[in-house]
Amino acid sequence: MAKTSTRDRMSNEINAGSMADIAFLLLIFFLVTTTIVEDKGITVKLPPWSEEEPDITKLKKRNVFSVLVNAQDQLLVRGEPSRVEELRGRAKEFISNPSKLENLAEKPTKAIISLKNDRGTSYDAYLTVYNELKAAYSELWDELSQRRYGIPYSEDMPFAYKKAIREEIPFVLSEAEPTAFGEE
Repeated sequence: MAKTSTRDRMSNEINAGSMADIAFLLLIFFLVTTTIVEDKGITVKLPPWSEEEPDITKLKKRNVFSVLVNAQDQLLVRGEPSRVEELRGRAKEFISNPSKLENLAEKPTKAIISLKNDRGTSYDAYLTVYNELKAAYSELWDELSQRRYGIPYSEDMPFAYKKAIREEIPFVLSEAEPTAFGEE
């Protein structure tokens, strides 16, 4: 019978003492080098928080373009049923108000778009309506930029140009708290 030496048995073992350290280092490496994809939503500048009651002023009805979206995703624009496809054109016409620009109260700086949704409105319908209203402003800014500076309105244009355009046609979109059917 052949004797096996203890040296032969010891050579079959693998030193796994540092495996935990290697796994920990790999974990840290992957955590540090991984980029996490962020969902991008609608960029909306919220008003600053205030403990004071808001100053509710009486607005002239002619300066408010009200858009209501009900739980069945149907639109009511200024008291009339409407389709989403018509919304951008109607909003552009309201904001620019080409027939009465001489009157100071009718200029685009006084135009307010009010968007109100029902609690049952689908998110897709809300985004579609919001995008159409935002697109109306974008098209008006682009038209004004083309007329005034001969270049399209974009993020790359000089800040002073963008500021002048935004002062002439400010983006004013008021979103009311969603309500349930029958609430006022």
